[in-house]
Amino acid sequence: MNRVGIVGLGVISRAYLDTLADAAGVRIVAVADLDADRAAAAAAGIPGCRALTPAALYADPEVDTVLNLTIPAAHEEVALAALAAGKDVYGEKPLAATLAAARTVVDAAAAAGRRLGCAPDTVLGTGVQTARAAVEAGTIGAPVGASATWVSAGHESWHPHPDFYYRAGGGPLLDMGPYYLTSLVHLLGPVAWVQGASSRARDTRVIATGPRAGESIPVEVETHVTGVLGHAGGALSTVTFSFDAVASRAEPIEVYGVDGMLVLPDPNHFSGSVHLRRVGSAAEEELPVSAGYEDAARGVGLLDFVAGDGRASGDVALHVLEVMTALLDSAAEGARIPLTTTVEVPPLVPLTPAARWHG
Repeated sequence: MNRVGIVGLGVISRAYLDTLADAAGVRIVAVADLDADRAAAAAAGIPGCRALTPAALYADPEVDTVLNLTIPAAHEEVALAALAAGKDVYGEKPLAATLAAARTVVDAAAAAGRRLGCAPDTVLGTGVQTARAAVEAGTIGAPVGASATWVSAGHESWHPHPDFYYRAGGGPLLDMGPYYLTSLVHLLGPVAWVQGASSRARDTRVIATGPRAGESIPVEVETHVTGVLGHAGGALSTVTFSFDAVASRAEPIEVYGVDGMLVLPDPNHFSGSVHLRRVGSAAEEELPVSAGYEDAARGVGLLDFVAGDGRASGDVALHVLEVMTALLDSAAEGARIPLTTTVEVPPLVPLTPAARWHG
């Protein structure tokens, strides 16, 4: 039984608590938040859990793993403090707000001899894992490439306080890219180089809902990013992420091979149908679910982590963050950029029913 302390009790924490509160592999023993009342309320709903300050949680000998659910700007600070206190750390994406900060966290974990994990864990569900099993089985032949597309007209249409999406560290690539790019790494392997291009359709956005409806906010980031990823194995992926498009009829992810193609479900979710179209056929067939955590939910990556597998690893998160950073740098410089990190693709998740991974 791994004893977990949670730092950060914002909206995302509810999804984790729904999965972890009664999971067999972990016990939530402490929570901490800058808002002491919020921490006390959360602790009151979890048997045997205590509300602590962050510093007290790091120092608590009853805590084995720190679950870092703070805002991205605080990810580095919390991770470093927890690692320095001898804790393993699993956190929400991104690993840190910048590539340099993420490298610092990875190096600190290695120096301390502690384990480091990071979302997204949606890639461990049956959607991406079933597709990956098909690729590895040779179902579509030698992989040639993939496409990944996520577009939106902008979060100001529904979010009452969308400012952070349009400030440094925001934008469609950093917001949604981790789900898609982590999937591409699982499917086609690490990325060796990128070539990016980007644009910004507007310098301001108007909030459409909530108490600030009608207020104009500045746009400080590129809001349409596209590019090519050169995978180390030779496959090429084309990607598009946008806050400037009303909609797209493109599939979330397609994977192309010399003998066929796969269509994947939304990688922001854990499951969904995977479809196969073979060379010479106009028909698509739905593949039976063959790999991944069934009925998975937010927090399955932490359970995988404490079980020893650690497929949602700090190394994968660092590599994906470099892919995104390099795409933006390439767009600014107009040049192809080689990556400095690589990563070993985590093991395939065997088909695992919820009764086994959750308990």
